[in-house]
Amino acid sequence: MKTVNKLVFLLALSAIAVSCHNKENPNYQYMPNMYQSVGYETYSESKAFRNGKEGQLPPDGTIKRGYVPYEYPNTTDGYNAAKANLKSPLDSTAVDMDKAGQLFNIYCAICHGEKGDGKGNLSKREKFLGVPSYKDRVITEGSVFHVETFGLNSMGSYANQLDTHERWMVAAYVMKLKSEL
Repeated sequence: MKTVNKLVFLLALSAIAVSCHNKENPNYQYMPNMYQSVGYETYSESKAFRNGKEGQLPPDGTIKRGYVPYEYPNTTDGYNAAKANLKSPLDSTAVDMDKAGQLFNIYCAICHGEKGDGKGNLSKREKFLGVPSYKDRVITEGSVFHVETFGLNSMGSYANQLDTHERWMVAAYVMKLKSEL
């Protein structure tokens, strides 16, 4: 009987202890700054940094994750240098022509046509005139990549839509289309 009384007493004591606990408002916090972070106002003064400003510039030489630096400038000289010297870093096994064709059809064929003949839907509807055929142009993989990166004349840059690897694949596909015209 004593064991049953002890068991009942322990159950009653644990029920009382649990019922008084509020999970949404704990009694104490081990590291309160982990739960409620200090909010800094953008560009406000702060003693947390040496120059006293909250907003900091990244250190010199910092590049964002996934960004690949491109050494040719967005000038005519940069275009000519890319045309003459820039070679694709992809070997033939790294270029998936099916994927490159899909990317070309999504981003380029609307103006340049699916065959690269300059007869895309926008050209046929006279929204953009003078889109050249690839067979009429002296182009290299480097010049195509440069134009995809910076744009040229009426064509804008596709650097935000296509990453570096995809732009090289599309450049290889453009050269394939040029050879077939």
